[in-house]
Amino acid sequence: MEIHKQPLMALALLFSAHAAAQMPPGEYLDGKGAKVAVVLAHGQGLDADSQVVSPLRKAIYNELGYHTLSLQMPTLSGHRSLQQYVATFPDAYARIQAALDFLRKEKGVERVYLMGYSMGGRMTTAFLANNPEAGVTGYIGVGLWAGGPEPLNTNINLRKIVVPVIDVYAENDRDAQFAENRKPLLSDRFVQVPIAGAKHDYRGYDDQVTKAVIGWLTKQEAK
Repeated sequence: MEIHKQPLMALALLFSAHAAAQMPPGEYLDGKGAKVAVVLAHGQGLDADSQVVSPLRKAIYNELGYHTLSLQMPTLSGHRSLQQYVATFPDAYARIQAALDFLRKEKGVERVYLMGYSMGGRMTTAFLANNPEAGVTGYIGVGLWAGGPEPLNTNINLRKIVVPVIDVYAENDRDAQFAENRKPLLSDRFVQVPIAGAKHDYRGYDDQVTKAVIGWLTKQEAK
């Protein structure tokens, strides 16, 4: 029996290695032959086609031709505390990893940028802080809030991230207070862009956010 098991095990491993990577739930725009993708994560209680992520994913696709995959992140019904969201983080990490696998294995993408807004920013920075070998090319943060302990605190998470970062924040909201505490991180690798007049929902300021992010992506890809 042992003689027959080994070929079967080898066949199973081969099949597993070539198994299709499934796209996680979300909104996807196919960049066709593009080698670059952006994976986006929405805010608390929102969805994959909601404020900030929706205009940004569409603009990146239309202007740069990149793949964009806006994930449906874990959400909790009703008003929940930050601490209650900690239980959803493993699921969030799994969805992010599934997105990376799908884009690389099924779409031939070579460079993936990760983006997070509000609660999506907490989840994505925590993913990068805990998965430094994930192979993400750069990080885009919009409206990053820093209250709470790890893994919720984006300011703590960002100190552990070594990839290039653009930190976009609303100049007229608590975003600016949290961003002020990140100023020691400023460098050639870590840049901040204030959006004058904006509040945390960024309604009415999609063009400014998009311009900042697309400009940064273009510079990163030119290096």
